[in-house]
Amino acid sequence: MSILSISVLVILSIVLIIVLTSIVRLNAFLSLFVTALLLAVATLPDRSVVEILQQGFGSTLSSIGFLIIFGAIIAVVLDQTGGAVSIATSILRKTGAHKAAPAIGITGFVTGLPIFCDSGYIILSGLSGSFSAKGKVALPLIAFVLATSLYSVHCLVPTHPGALAASGIMNANLGYLILLGTLFAIPATLTAYWWIRWRTGRQLMQEPMVPATPDERELPPVCLALLPVLTPILLIAVRSLLTIFDAGDANMITRVLSFIGQPVMALFTGVVLSFPLLGKPSVDKLNQLLESALQKAGPILIVTAAGGMLGMVIKETGVGAYAGSLLLHTGIGLAVPFLIAFLMKTAQGSSTVAIITAASLVVPMLPSLGLDSENGKLLAMLAMGGGSMMVSHANDSYFWVVSRFSGVNVDTTLRIYSSATVVMGVTVFLLVWISSFLML
Repeated sequence: MSILSISVLVILSIVLIIVLTSIVRLNAFLSLFVTALLLAVATLPDRSVVEILQQGFGSTLSSIGFLIIFGAIIAVVLDQTGGAVSIATSILRKTGAHKAAPAIGITGFVTGLPIFCDSGYIILSGLSGSFSAKGKVALPLIAFVLATSLYSVHCLVPTHPGALAASGIMNANLGYLILLGTLFAIPATLTAYWWIRWRTGRQLMQEPMVPATPDERELPPVCLALLPVLTPILLIAVRSLLTIFDAGDANMITRVLSFIGQPVMALFTGVVLSFPLLGKPSVDKLNQLLESALQKAGPILIVTAAGGMLGMVIKETGVGAYAGSLLLHTGIGLAVPFLIAFLMKTAQGSSTVAIITAASLVVPMLPSLGLDSENGKLLAMLAMGGGSMMVSHANDSYFWVVSRFSGVNVDTTLRIYSSATVVMGVTVFLLVWISSFLML
């Protein structure tokens, strides 16, 4: 079969994913499996199709499995103990009620590091009305600032499934990517905040305020709630610095820090540090919590591994290398991963599927695009993260979570929140492009 025929089949397979997930509303795992199987049978008739599918599925699980499970445990503990609410109320006390919007933005950013954006929004959405009333700020401003702050880290930081799976496909340095993703998420969050503040304007500020709904639970100390969130990031940062200065084996202390600074061990440390929030739980209660976390992690693991399986099939077809050779002299470099992720996100709604599919297509193109160095892979990953932000609209489940749990109508959510995701994605890409002059 010619490479042009294979290229057409790969494009049709992407269209099939969009149709199955967005129009037919078929389960994402089954959509990805069926598409990968059909593509493999059609384009790799002389290869062991089942072996390729298993290899793609298994290699993805091996690279992200522990991270997703440990992240889910931390998220469930913060939810069930009130740790996330404790962080939010503490930040509001420090910023003052008149800065309710920045307070909810900081809350979303910090708690969003280990918590998936949809879960985080559901957990914290109850505070939106309270923050709105206390700060005398319109509810849409509070609701959308919270939504975008959670969304920024979800798309860029590989404590989340899409970026995790893509980093495994791209073989990018996970520690550096977590740090850079966190740094790039900050300007994305800030530009979204300014955009939403401008778009809400005087008209929305005149909407009636939602009455305060204080949480009646006895909240844990904020220092305990922050430990499982910030400690893994700090450990990963320390290990990255040791790697840069080639000091990982200097002595026993640096060897220990290098070991626990690996992302898997860092997140496991976060899990251990989350347990004091539970007080003195019985074994049965602890088991129930862990089972709840595993139930949340299971579907995410399966979908991301299925995305890796499709990625392996696309890689084996050789179409990525062919596309890379065509783009060799175009000079558009980082725009390629950004645009592929953007088109996939806009068409089918899932940021996770968008960035995994983009990574699968881009990885064979890296040498032709001049992005096959370690820094090139990192920048390509961040560009795809920016593309996977835009546009969050009616085919994105998170869009409906934001609209329904905030109580803001769909039209307002489209005009303000959806447009903010475009601003975020463009901001990230511009920063990646500027950084390329220093890093490449």
